Amino acid sequence: MRVFRRPRPDLSSLRWKIAALAAVTAFLVVAAVGVLVHVWTADDIRYRAEAQAFNGLYSAMDTYRRTKTLADGAELDPAGLPLVLRHPVDGKRHTAYDGRVEGNAGPSFWAAQRVDGPGSRVLAVQVNMSPELHTLRQLDVTMAAASLVALAAAVPLTVYGAGLLARRLRRVSETAGRISAGDLDARTGPTKGRDEVAEIAATVDRMADGLSQLLRTERQFTADVAHELRTPVGGLLAAADLLPAGETEDLLRARVRDLRGLVEDLLEISRLDAGAERPVPARVPLGAVVSEAVARTGLRVEVTVAGTEADRTVETDPRRLERIVSNLVVNAHRHGGSPVEVTVEGGRTVVVRDHGPGFPADVLLHGPRRFQTGATERGTGHGLGLTIALGQARLLGAELHLENAPDGGAVATLRLPAPPSGA
Repeated sequence: MRVFRRPRPDLSSLRWKIAALAAVTAFLVVAAVGVLVHVWTADDIRYRAEAQAFNGLYSAMDTYRRTKTLADGAELDPAGLPLVLRHPVDGKRHTAYDGRVEGNAGPSFWAAQRVDGPGSRVLAVQVNMSPELHTLRQLDVTMAAASLVALAAAVPLTVYGAGLLARRLRRVSETAGRISAGDLDARTGPTKGRDEVAEIAATVDRMADGLSQLLRTERQFTADVAHELRTPVGGLLAAADLLPAGETEDLLRARVRDLRGLVEDLLEISRLDAGAERPVPARVPLGAVVSEAVARTGLRVEVTVAGTEADRTVETDPRRLERIVSNLVVNAHRHGGSPVEVTVEGGRTVVVRDHGPGFPADVLLHGPRRFQTGATERGTGHGLGLTIALGQARLLGAELHLENAPDGGAVATLRLPAPPSGA
């Protein structure tokens, strides 16, 4: 039985940060309200107890003066009377708070007044606040319980709301990532609401529109320039053939051929950018195609083909595969170091390795770029060979991975797509 486990939540995500902030804020608000209610209620209890003691003493004093008897709750010189009330300096009523807890008695308020002249006895009334304070404790418990219930309801709602916001931001982030990866047709599209997230999404879409338009203009300019240069370069090559034999003629013809190769590369890149290229797949022996492509370069390369002939048969476009392999080999010779080795392994993998300085860090990080060789130690060039190889690999549905060997040298690995199931 297969057990599916839910992935652990990423507590560092914006969703959980917002939820934690909301929970902490709600807790602080609830705590502040609870403290304020407690303090206000406690002050009200003390105020009412003091007023009750004061008014009770007034009634008890009137009763004692008229009847010389003590009213309910009144005492003469009680033992528990606070020291501050034992010797009143005048005949006025005085009150005092007594926080002592003795027996079943709790905090209380006392009111006291001298009944006759100096040296006479003191009449006092005590109001016990225990029932009110018990009610206050019940109120505190009720407030705490209500706060916990409110937090238990608010936190899931906050997590859900933060999740909606995080999903919208993630959608914008994914679109920006696709644009950064080269998919200039990626768009976030309309988003719900008119808040800052919608403004960010609209800004990303406008940026993509501008980049797409700029790139289309650049590609069209490249294609137009290459197309316009094709005729005069062909004329230059024909004119060079008419020159008398000699060192100057050889040098001029070599430069014109280089220029023609550059124009052809630009035209090929323009077709790849425009999506005008279409592969023509066929069942071919991978080892034979790679060996022929290497032989056509005319360069010194060690070719190793592993496995049987049946294992090396693949379905691909042989012309484009030859183009990829030849570009990788030429690039290894031009920018790397000898020996250059080509290995066919695994039935659909071609590895081209040199023993030079290796690929520069910028190429490994961002991939090959046209008209950039990445580093001076890689030699001179236009940076079009790897760009064309990468474009042709994408057209075939293959993967072209660039890396540096641990013991030095550049390694380019081409992995052709696996055949469809049942093929």
